[in-house]
Formats: sequence, structure tokens, C-alpha cells
Amino acid sequence: MTAMMYAPFPDRDSAREIAAVLLEEKLIACANILGEVESLFSWEGELDSAVEVGVLFKTDKTILDRATKRLGELHPYDTPAVLGWDCSFAAPATMNWLAGLQA
Repeated sequence: MTAMMYAPFPDRDSAREIAAVLLEEKLIACANILGEVESLFSWEGELDSAVEVGVLFKTDKTILDRATKRLGELHPYDTPAVLGWDCSFAAPATMNWLAGLQA
């Protein structure tokens, strides 16, 4: 079954480096490094904002827990916002591709 993860990064280089590690470790099949996003957030009681780079990661539901934990370990932020979710629908070819991560 297909799953996705999302995390914002401080810059494109750190996003690319971590995506490469997750690919090498076969925890993801693909990372879509998006353009810059402006993030508005509350942190330690203060309102703040930052320009970040968002990344969508494609993985398999059976390894989503391991993938999100590893992403959190590698991430440069002390408390990264790492989100993961199951995808209810995907093209059969996409599901087959991502199921290959289990092997």
C-alpha cells in the first residue's frame, strides 16, 4: 500500500542530501523537492516565519514508521515537522513500484 511523507527543510542542499540517504537505504522510492515555501508558525510561545523547502517522499505503508523515524533522525532541525500518511488511492503501477521497497 502506498504512503507519503512530508517535511520542510532549511534549504535545498539539506533536502537533497537526506533524500539521497533515504533512497540509498531503500526507505523511499522518490523524493519531490518542491520550491521555496513561506512557513508561518508558533515556536516556543513566539510567532515566527521562515523560507523553507518542502519535500514530498513516496514510500510503502509497510515501512512508513521506519521511514518517518529515519527522516527525523537525519533532519537538521532539532524538532522537525515530519508527517506521514497512508494513501487510499494510487495508480496500480505506482503501488507496484512502491511495493518493491519491501523486498
